[in-house]
Parts: sequence; structure tokens; C-alpha cells
Amino acid sequence: MIKKIIVSISLLFSLTLFAQESTSSPYSFYGIGDVKFKGTVENRSMGGLSVLPDSIHMNIQNPAHYASLKLTNFAIGGTYANSKSKTEVQEGKARRTSLDYLAIAVPVGKLGIGFGLIPYSSVGYKIEKRTSATNTTYSNYTGTGGINKVFAGLGYKITKDLNIGADIQYNFGKIETTNARYLSGLDFIEYGTRENNISDVRGVNFDLGLSYQTKLNSKYSFYSSLIYSPEATLTFQNSRTIELVQFLASGAVSVVETNDIPISDTKIKLPSKLAFGSGFGEVKKWLVGGEITLLQNSVLSNRFTDIQGATFENTVRYSIGGFFIPNYNSYSNYFKRIVYRGGLRYENTGLVIQNKSINDIAGTFGMGLPLSGTFSNINIGLEIGKRGTKYYNLVQENYFNISVGLSLSDRWFVKRKYD
Repeated sequence: MIKKIIVSISLLFSLTLFAQESTSSPYSFYGIGDVKFKGTVENRSMGGLSVLPDSIHMNIQNPAHYASLKLTNFAIGGTYANSKSKTEVQEGKARRTSLDYLAIAVPVGKLGIGFGLIPYSSVGYKIEKRTSATNTTYSNYTGTGGINKVFAGLGYKITKDLNIGADIQYNFGKIETTNARYLSGLDFIEYGTRENNISDVRGVNFDLGLSYQTKLNSKYSFYSSLIYSPEATLTFQNSRTIELVQFLASGAVSVVETNDIPISDTKIKLPSKLAFGSGFGEVKKWLVGGEITLLQNSVLSNRFTDIQGATFENTVRYSIGGFFIPNYNSYSNYFKRIVYRGGLRYENTGLVIQNKSINDIAGTFGMGLPLSGTFSNINIGLEIGKRGTKYYNLVQENYFNISVGLSLSDRWFVKRKYD
């Protein structure tokens, strides 16, 4: 039954993945867009903490954790994002629903094998700018698309306490942006210009991981994790057209003339990443931990050299969080078997606009709801945060995200003694 559910969900995921527009942030205009993937719902609910190996939950962030799985695990998650963007003079609201990840991991002795698909970054913005003079100049900026990752990884248990792992990720996607400008208030039919840019994205990168866990005594355990991603390169195959357009009274746009503009392909560096953290707790009872992630975002650049006013700096992300289970083995009280999670996350995103760093801070909370009679569960996470500032002609985003994940665990590839 679980296998049929997995096939059905996988088909649905593949059909909707490329059509989704999972961000409404004006900051997705820069670089490779808004990086959306922050771990599974379980990890995100703990502030992004990824130090804990688990026998029934997949940890996509560190491939070494695959070796700790005891059951085959299928994981899928999505997010409903509600954001309010404001400047010193204006504000607007947006809602988006997106699928965040689809993955399967299988334990094979000391090995753990994982593979899946992640919508990694997203571009999605609609910006209108008006310049008042004798006649009003309207400028409209829109962008869609993003980068997806197909990944496959291995984790290996070197000793009872130490795991090592690695994965390979193939990046692909398309980003489309449009800039239109026209004058209003003229006595004749309104004409304007529109620039269309399309970038096809390709590239490969790797992740390496270590995880360590040991019992301090009969009750408490210590956990630690290390993740390293070398710098990689994404290739952008670019094309550009300039159009003379007519803006009709109905609101439609008629293309009068189109010219292809030669533009060079570009290469963007994916920054190297180093994440390390540790945790302390009681098995199947509680955990508290912290993690620091360092990203060399200063190597990032924009897709085109004619984008002005934005640079990139190195990123530091701090995550603290944990979980608590009142009584995982309770048969009389369902609420005592629920996993309660919480955490905090703070980072400078690496984006610098007008010499101002764009920071992001969020508080998280979540619950893992067990499905009776199985090792599977439904995970729900809440994230409330703020990114950017409304001062210095910038945009402040206040967001409220609800994430839902399904984690199905079962024993596969068991030879039956009886049919």
C-alpha cells in the first residue's frame, strides 16, 4: 500500500514541479534567485538543525545520516508561504504554495542509499516603478523560474559511532525575466520597449558529510555533524530579445517588432559551504543542539553584468533547536507520542544592496504526528520571520510559512517465508 502511495505522489510531484512559482520576493531578482531548500520539515522546525541521525527519518542535508536508517524512508514536503512586503511608502501581500522535496532512502547493511529531487532556488517577482514628470514613466519588472536539483548519495557506517557520506547533485532549470517601459499620458497610442531574458541553467556539485554519535552514559548521548560542499560552477546559456510593443486599452500587449540581441553565456559560482554542529540529549526523549553554516557567497555574481547596485558577501547562519517527546511508547495517550520541535535561525543572506546587508531571522515550531500502527508520521512546521529592512529604499519581508511533510517508513526487500 505504501509503495502505491509513493508512486502516486511522485507522479503528482513531477507534474507540478516545473509549473510552480514558489517565491514572491523582489530579492529573487539577484544571483540565482531565492534559495528555498532549508531541509526537510523536521529539520526546518528545529531552526534548520541537521545534527541528529535518525533510524526512520531521512536527513537530506547530510548524506552521512543515510547510514543510520533502519527502514526504507520516503519523504515529501511542501510549504504554504504568506508574506507581507513593505517599504517606507508602500506595502503588498503575496501567497505561494510550493513542493519542497521528494526523496527516498534505503538501508543496505552498513550502507544507506538516498536519491531524490529538490526545487533548490526560485525566481518570482512582479515590480512596478513609476517616475512622475510631465508624463509618467512606467517600468515593470517580472521574473519566473528557478533551479532544481536531482541528487543521489551514499552513507557508510565506519564504526558503531561514526558515519561518512557523499552525494552528487545535478542542477538544471530555466530563469525568465522581462523588463518593460512606456510613457503614459500622451495623446497618441502608447508604445514602449520590452526586454526579455532567458537563461538555461546546468551544473554539477557535491556534498561530503560526517556524523558522530556516542553515549555519554546509560541515559544521555552526544551528537555531532560536519558537512562540506566544494565550490562548483553553474553555466547559464543566455538569450535576449528587445521588442517594440503597443499597450492596448484592454490591458493586452501587442508586439510590433522584435530584435534578437547577442549576449554572452555566463558562469556563476555556487559557493563552498561548511556546516558543523553538535547536540546533546536523551534517545527518543529530547535533544537540544546548535549549528553554524559558513557560505562563501562572495564568489556569487548576477546573471548579467548590466545589473547594478547589488553585490554579495560571505554568509554566516546560526541555528539552534531541538525536540521533545513526552512518551514515545505510550499506548493510552496519543499526544504523548507526538514529537514537539522548536528552534531559531539567523543569517545574513549574502546579498548586499546599496551597501546594506540583507539579513533573515526566524522562529520555528513543529510537530511530528505518528500514524498509528506504523513508523510513519505527518510533520507540520511553522516559521515566522523577517528579511531585509524597509529603510534605505529597500524592502522588508515579514513572512509566515506553514510546511507539511509526509515521512513513510517501511521494511522493503524482505524475502517472505510464506506466501
